[in-house]
Amino acid sequence: MHRTLVADDHPIVRQGIAALLATTDDFVVVGQASDGHEAVALAESLEPDLIVMDLRMPGLDGVEATEAVLARRPSTRVVVLTTYESDDSILRAIEVGASGYLLKASPEDELVAGLRAVAAGQVALAPAMAARLVGRARTGGEPATRVSPLSPRETEVLALVAEGCSNREIGRRLFVGEATVKTHLLHVFEKLGVNDRTRAVTLALELGHLPRG
Repeated sequence: MHRTLVADDHPIVRQGIAALLATTDDFVVVGQASDGHEAVALAESLEPDLIVMDLRMPGLDGVEATEAVLARRPSTRVVVLTTYESDDSILRAIEVGASGYLLKASPEDELVAGLRAVAAGQVALAPAMAARLVGRARTGGEPATRVSPLSPRETEVLALVAEGCSNREIGRRLFVGEATVKTHLLHVFEKLGVNDRTRAVTLALELGHLPRG
């Protein structure tokens, strides 16, 4: 069971997410927070595996709360859940350690699938947001950094990571061993100047290095 904390300043949204997770057999909601300060406090006392974090909250917003939680408990997985498609806020959340982001308007099965991917150590990217990041890069959004080009195989591996595939599944689909997949990912991390899968996918989308989903 994935011990989950839900943080959102709107009671209806917060309770709706909790009710949705209650219909699953692999998530248990151990607490609910109405703002960022409460989210940080409950993360400390309840020690959840996963936090569903609203991006926009009064006092301490989702980005600041995520940063504070992960400074204390870096093993916690945080998914930013938002109604907004603000690239800067989302990228800030990823940069401080969020493991993905989903839209509140996403279908219920898509939300649950995204949370399961993150709980399993993978990446959750809302398709609409991913497309927006790609569009931003293609219409002249200035890249945050200059990176070395990825090889076709590295791009292929990273595209499968963006789909939420594990290293084992990527190996099966590309007919290579897990060690080879890990080597490709290490090269990707080095070229992009990142140190985790989520940031690698996000930056590659922003720079237009991954094909539109």
